[in-house]
Amino acid sequence: MRNKVADGDLFLSVNLKTSLSSLAGLDLLSSAVILLDAKARIVYANPSAESLLGSSVKALMDHKFSDLFVNGDELLTVFFQAVGHQFEDKRQDLKLERLGRESLQVHCVVTALDNPETPVLIELRENVQQIKLDREERILDQSKANKELVRNLAHEIKNPLGGIRGAAQLLELELPERQLKELREYTQVIIKEADRLQTLVDRLLAPNRLPHIVGNVNIHEVCERVRSLIMAEFPVGLEITRDYDLSIPEFRGDHEQLIQTVLNIAHNAAQALDQQILNGNAQIIFKTRVVRQITLAKVRHRLALDLHITDNGPGIPADIRHRIFYPLVSGRDGGSGLGLTLAQTFVEQHQGVIECESEPGCTDFRILIPLL
Repeated sequence: MRNKVADGDLFLSVNLKTSLSSLAGLDLLSSAVILLDAKARIVYANPSAESLLGSSVKALMDHKFSDLFVNGDELLTVFFQAVGHQFEDKRQDLKLERLGRESLQVHCVVTALDNPETPVLIELRENVQQIKLDREERILDQSKANKELVRNLAHEIKNPLGGIRGAAQLLELELPERQLKELREYTQVIIKEADRLQTLVDRLLAPNRLPHIVGNVNIHEVCERVRSLIMAEFPVGLEITRDYDLSIPEFRGDHEQLIQTVLNIAHNAAQALDQQILNGNAQIIFKTRVVRQITLAKVRHRLALDLHITDNGPGIPADIRHRIFYPLVSGRDGGSGLGLTLAQTFVEQHQGVIECESEPGCTDFRILIPLL
């Protein structure tokens, strides 16, 4: 009896009554393939399975497959259904939980085999789309929580801050003439620091106060405006390359918010390129494309803008790489840590998402905004 093992559109015929050496062809598959005996123990795992599960075949051998996961009972149920020949093959998306390790989002194919010694074959493929959706959902949830926290904190600071500044002004007015010159320095410190904190609080609250003014937006006009601003500030040693898809249509959005978004990212990039600017080889690339049939924040869109802002700088420090959109997180001395938070807020107001990948020599910010 010959049994079919699926790998996408590829089907391999395997005679499982011969030795396991006849399964060597499965070692070449990109999907994880696992063969189980009648007691649901692993008797074979290909290299892709070792990579996916993070264990060597020796460590996996003779262990119950279901014992590898916290929610393995679900797999065990499917195993017994396969042994009982309730189906030939069963396909489902699973989230396999592991103790102390990241869960696996996989598309699972369980195949019943006509072999009492090895009755079940399992194929696992990482569900990349589901992983992406889960990551976007976590980012959105974290973003909302951070903004709510910052907004509440800013209001809590704002109220007593006015009282502190007012008290310092009154105190200055009450100082005796003979002590005014000596003590006025201290009251001015209080007033100036209160004003500085007030400015910071206003910037924290700004995204929620600015009106969302919608009109027709040409993304290349936005990029060109930002390019002119950056080149005016960094006229020597920096090149801004344009790689535009001129077929991208205008879309409904807030022109000023999008300029501020692109400017915040590009300006951060330019400031990170200080060494490259000195060397005369600093580069920022504006690249626009369209993507079709994409899911953003759980909503499917037929067409979306795909804008990349890439630089050849040193990259974002690893310790803050996953926190760069959080308020007050900055990788630069003297930075406020609000520019990327503001950019993320404005992109989300356009029902889009903003992503970042960074390594030394290449930092790429990707902005996706629905067009249709």
